[in-house]
Amino acid sequence: MAVEADIEEGEVAAPATKKLPLMLIAMVAAAVVLLGGGAAAYFLLFSAPRNPAGDHVAAMPETFIFNLPTMTVNLRGDGENEQFMKLTVALEVANEEVMTEIQPRMAKVVDAFQVYLRELRRSDLEGSAGIYRLKEELRRRVNIAIFPAQVDSILFKEILVQ
Repeated sequence: MAVEADIEEGEVAAPATKKLPLMLIAMVAAAVVLLGGGAAAYFLLFSAPRNPAGDHVAAMPETFIFNLPTMTVNLRGDGENEQFMKLTVALEVANEEVMTEIQPRMAKVVDAFQVYLRELRRSDLEGSAGIYRLKEELRRRVNIAIFPAQVDSILFKEILVQ
């Protein structure tokens, strides 16, 4: 039994061969997307370390905090209003040996801080940039006062400008 197709004048039969390459391209693209998604999921879920925080915590060196006494200083002003700054600072050092080296030189550290702080104006302390400059200058001055020992960082516990 033969099946005959009626084709009227002006109509052209669509070849079945054009549908095959389009379907093949779509299937290949879907396979690539699925494989790419599977590979991304594998790398995100299974290739990461099991305990990421534990490795970093063990690698971080232990630091020590050395507290300085609270300092209250007059800020340099225009003469009309007296302005004060109350500052409590802690020094972060690498080890306990540095802490013992700082102890006998504490008078030099406090003196270096007092001389610098008395020359500041209220405008010098405005904004985060002013506080950052204060932090870096205090760190530089304490490192000069306790040389050859070094302080890693200055930590502000309290800053009050009035």
